Amino acid sequence: RITQPRRLRACSDSSAYPPRKARPLRHSIPPLLLLVLLSQPFPASAQGFGNAVAVSGDDVIIAEALNVRTPGYAYVYQRTAGGWTEVQRLSASDAATGDGFGQALAVARGDLLVGSSGAVYVFRRNDAGVWTESDRIMAADGEEGDGFGGAIAVAGGMALVSASASLDSRGSVYVFTRSETGEWSQEAQLTAADGRPGDEFGVAAATNGEFAVVGAFGRGDGRGAAYVYRRGTGGDWTETATLEPDAEAPVRFGSAVAVGNGRLLVGAPREDRIAGAVYSYVLDEASGEWQADGVYRAFDETFGTFGSSLTLAGNEVWIGAPMAGGVEGRYYVVSTDADGGWGAMRSFAVDGLAQRDQMGTVLALGASAGVVGLPEDDFGMGTAVIIERQGDGWTRGVKVASEVALLDAITGGDIACEDGSADVFGCANVDIVSFLPVDQIGGARGVEVSDMWGWTDPVTGTEWALVGRYDGTSFIDLSDPGSPRYVGDLPLTEGANPSVWRDIKVYEDHAFIVSDGAGEHGMQIFDLTQLRDVNGPPVTFEATALYWGIQSAHNVIINEETGFAYAVGSNGGGNTCGGGLHMIDIREPLNPTFVGCFTSQSGAPASHDAMCITYAGPDAEHRGREICFGSNGRMLSIADVTDKSAPVELAASDYPNRSYTHQGWIDEAHEYFYMNDEIDELDGSVGSTRTLIWDVRDLDDPILAAEHFSENRASDHNLYILGDLMYQSNYVSGLRILDISDRENPVEIGFLDTVPWGEDEPGFAGSWSNYPYFKSGIIVVTSGKEGVFVVRRVPRVLIP
Repeated sequence: RITQPRRLRACSDSSAYPPRKARPLRHSIPPLLLLVLLSQPFPASAQGFGNAVAVSGDDVIIAEALNVRTPGYAYVYQRTAGGWTEVQRLSASDAATGDGFGQALAVARGDLLVGSSGAVYVFRRNDAGVWTESDRIMAADGEEGDGFGGAIAVAGGMALVSASASLDSRGSVYVFTRSETGEWSQEAQLTAADGRPGDEFGVAAATNGEFAVVGAFGRGDGRGAAYVYRRGTGGDWTETATLEPDAEAPVRFGSAVAVGNGRLLVGAPREDRIAGAVYSYVLDEASGEWQADGVYRAFDETFGTFGSSLTLAGNEVWIGAPMAGGVEGRYYVVSTDADGGWGAMRSFAVDGLAQRDQMGTVLALGASAGVVGLPEDDFGMGTAVIIERQGDGWTRGVKVASEVALLDAITGGDIACEDGSADVFGCANVDIVSFLPVDQIGGARGVEVSDMWGWTDPVTGTEWALVGRYDGTSFIDLSDPGSPRYVGDLPLTEGANPSVWRDIKVYEDHAFIVSDGAGEHGMQIFDLTQLRDVNGPPVTFEATALYWGIQSAHNVIINEETGFAYAVGSNGGGNTCGGGLHMIDIREPLNPTFVGCFTSQSGAPASHDAMCITYAGPDAEHRGREICFGSNGRMLSIADVTDKSAPVELAASDYPNRSYTHQGWIDEAHEYFYMNDEIDELDGSVGSTRTLIWDVRDLDDPILAAEHFSENRASDHNLYILGDLMYQSNYVSGLRILDISDRENPVEIGFLDTVPWGEDEPGFAGSWSNYPYFKSGIIVVTSGKEGVFVVRRVPRVLIP
């Protein structure tokens, strides 16, 4: 084992770039949130353009591996008179939807190696300069799900291919060599002598032909390690060292590795509260051992995850820090001198980055061109920036992106559910009235829809869908539900950030709109009567008023009988009420007034969602009181908020196999509260979609009366109740309609699967919410990247 280095802090090179005026961030981002942002990209959107990049001669290659509707692709760009132009799109010869083709790219002696799920495809250019598939590399003992092809490192005619999920996630790396005739064959399989499940050995790998270094960032509960191997003259490999960080915390040492120019580098991006660090080692030629040389850090960032990626280019080392600059990301460049010493560090960024772009994850540099992948740009759809060499530096060329595969709109007539399908959507007893994809309701590339609500104009009788998007709110006229009309957009508040979460409720012909994680957003108030006068093209509206008692909030709840609103999960500024109920008097909609807080004292103060009603149930003690049912992440909380200055918690109840108490709705008799847990399916606490049924006939002593389990495993999201029917939006399984006339024994009677591909597995894509309360009987359903569905339930025909 190698003794670790003393810590060296890299200095800023003030001469390399002119000093840039300090720009304070509008919104400070705490380390915990940065970690969430790092590990939780826009999963539902992800298409992954730019997740892997390469340069071969004059060709810039950009992969797109995360497609769920199509196979993965690798796009080839060349410099033309008109700029950088896509000249070819590569896919596997046996391409299949969601095959992961493009998850890694590397160039070895003119061969382009493309990682896929379980294989590496080899492409070569013919005499016309066109890339054609020539070979396929597979592990001799490969198994499905082993992660083979997830990372590729090359040196000359040698390639390391990782399978970090193999051997119970101990991981392994396969070594392949290229013969003089161009054939690739397996030479060895590298594993850690002391490997353990969860190490993820192979998550990163690098080689210079003689040495190989393999990262295992899961080692030691995330502390991490890097293993060094040396190749003998006969092609045998020997493990020569195990490198570990100074830190005892989970710093993910081994997330990135590099070896070349007599130096070995290992990234630890979560060291020092995610500031990040790069450990440097030099080779002692006499002993053949790697000696610790220093620990390097960014000179200008506190929470940058410095060391997330490492790229060697000539005598330069490019170090990625994707969380730097408010999650915009940047690179740090260090040059080595002739003696192998490190010069001053400088930073490199490109103009036009936005928060969450996360530049610093992937990079490839050639002689005259390079490419920076931005796989989180455009809400996870991904883009890339092609850069060009200019003198001793680099200048931005152009940003490129792939087209987004969207579903076609459905208008002009109902599509009946017949033989289990309506168009391409699975169904039972639910017809499609119409469907509008996201781009036809104001959504830009990568934007998805989220929560929604409805409004019926009391003057005209027109029904309206109010649909939240990452970047604003769409207003859709449903006067002809078979041909819905997108009327206009209310953008997010100026200065706020786009966000996955947007929630809308209505009171007295005004919409109240909040957004979570959006920074300085406030609560938008919009006079819905403005919609009557829009007859032309879609209009960009402005908020009629803004309430600044909060900055960001996860949800807003309104009791229309009393005229009080309740913002929950508030954060980022204002009076957050500890994430509990921030109570607002909205009886004058354009003059909202803060009236108090309610925060549970039972160990779960922050509320994810709530339902507030004027209670009219069987518990005589509380009849006529204003009662809020809070889904508080860890429990059901019931509170009497009639007196806003002195709210009282009546009960707080946990339940078995609890993961994350999400949302719920009460039946019309105020006897049963139906609740969902958003994470229990995902973390394996339960085996299929679960609905919790609470008997709340005694508000002081709620009882978990029953649990309903569906026949699939999709995660559940929002649910609503109308009469004896419950309407559930269950992510990838879409809208599910259940008969609850027997309150403790729901029966599914209809569904529309809004995601027409993949299995109904746990996760966060698909249907977010629905609105079943229009008098016309239509139901409006939002579904993430798909768009907005207008559907109608068809009564079941019972056959005697």
